[in-house]
Amino acid sequence: MVRKILGFFYKGFLDKEISTLNQAALLLGIFAFLSQVLAFLRDRLLAHIFGAGIELDIYYAAFRIPDFIFVTVASVVSLSVLIPFIIEKDAVGRVELKEFIASVFSFFGVLIIVASVAAYFLMPWIAEALFKGMTPLALLKLVSLSRLMLLSPIILGFSNLFGSLTQAFNRFTLYALAPLLYNLGIILGIVFLADKIGITGVAVGVVFGALLHMLVQVPFVAKEGLFPRLTLRFNIALIARIAKISFPRTITLAMSSITLLFLTSLASLMSTGSISVLSFAINLESVPLSLIGVSYSLAAFPTLSRRFQEKNVKAFLEQMILTSRFIIFWSLPLTALLIVLRAQIVRVILGTGMFDWNDTRLTAAALALFVLSSVFQCLLLLFMRGFYSAGFTKKPFYINLLSTIFLFAAAYGLVKFFYASEIFRYFIGALLRVEDLPNTAVLMLPLAFSLGTILNVLLLWISFEREFSGYSNGVMRALFEAFGASVIIGAVAYAGLGIFDTVFNTATLVGLFLQGLVAGLIAISAGILVLIGLKNKEISDVWDAVHERFWKVKVIATDPEIV
Repeated sequence: MVRKILGFFYKGFLDKEISTLNQAALLLGIFAFLSQVLAFLRDRLLAHIFGAGIELDIYYAAFRIPDFIFVTVASVVSLSVLIPFIIEKDAVGRVELKEFIASVFSFFGVLIIVASVAAYFLMPWIAEALFKGMTPLALLKLVSLSRLMLLSPIILGFSNLFGSLTQAFNRFTLYALAPLLYNLGIILGIVFLADKIGITGVAVGVVFGALLHMLVQVPFVAKEGLFPRLTLRFNIALIARIAKISFPRTITLAMSSITLLFLTSLASLMSTGSISVLSFAINLESVPLSLIGVSYSLAAFPTLSRRFQEKNVKAFLEQMILTSRFIIFWSLPLTALLIVLRAQIVRVILGTGMFDWNDTRLTAAALALFVLSSVFQCLLLLFMRGFYSAGFTKKPFYINLLSTIFLFAAAYGLVKFFYASEIFRYFIGALLRVEDLPNTAVLMLPLAFSLGTILNVLLLWISFEREFSGYSNGVMRALFEAFGASVIIGAVAYAGLGIFDTVFNTATLVGLFLQGLVAGLIAISAGILVLIGLKNKEISDVWDAVHERFWKVKVIATDPEIV
């Protein structure tokens, strides 16, 4: 009976093909939201048990090294690179596709295991070089945790390879469920092991979550007869072709991971808890990126690849414009809300146990500086996939390299200037309402990150416009309308906080939550009214997608090429 129920659930929901942009993006967004809810619970548990202190500093620093290995090695055969190949091989035949999968999976398996084993033995020297601000005892613990979590990039690497198959065949539900299970695994580690073995229990949860991330995608791959056959006879010509395309992208993604390592390394030289504050802020600001940037760019990527392979450049550009408009439509208003409601958000999600009010204020200030570049972070993902779909890998590589160098220089320079200039320190503190807190130098790191990201996207935008003229004209109206609505949303939310400060008891968790919730809902309502008044196309299209999905009403698309 249970087997039949699970089979019905799998066939009727998990294994269902989704082919339209808005439905795919909506589904990915819903699951990303659920995953973020679990991520909030995960972070709340960590904040409650450990606070912004040395234990969490060690954990987050230890996490960065396996994460770097995953990003760099796994990106050699990543989703963005493999999906066009999978589509191409599947068009030839299943035998060709199976041979392709066997070569790629086997090559990746050898590569990631060799890299992880090498990192295991080199870990003491790597940790000492990166985190000079930590004590020898802390470094010893860091090495132990990093070695344990080296299992994670191996498992997640294989899971992402399975994910390339589920995405290529439009099984977005399976792919979207995997991150949710990953966070669930970490939570189970915290709940059941943190009391017994401390922060090591969290690391065990990371490995277990990675395993769940992979296993949920296995049934579809096996059902399609595409489960990889391991072999040491690689198709060298094919691997070389993939490597040639993926190498610039691998370096590009490595720069993103190196950036986080660099920022974490700088934070280790600051006061205890700086790494934790930085990491909590990164986790919170990743919400728009996960809900919007990842969802829409992933949903659009297979279509972008197909359109360009069909040499239908007009449809390719229309798909890019359509996806960009929706990214801007969602991310700008959310950015305004996050900036205005930052203290309420951080306190409600993290404000418990060992995480005190000063930790809340500092994390909220860091969050505000991170989300300044939210819309740019979301567009960055789309531009990267747009360039890769069109076969351009060198341009985004050079642009990312330049932007990363600028970010490093900005971070180092801002930290130096922050310590040297009392006026600048007071200006930043007063602007973010943390002027009375000590050790606020960590705020220079998210500021540098946002400046580097904004420069990156502006350069990518200019380059994309040169290659595909007309892109900018296609998104400008959406940009101005969303910006106008965001200003209204921010202003109404700010006014609402003042009004409801006297209505609710903000000294309690429930009162603080209700203050932010009611102010936010009124602000969102005001933004919707503004967009309706402007006859915004995106809000109409979103309503049609929701109506069709949940009320099963057939919506007639105005342009079948881009829906």
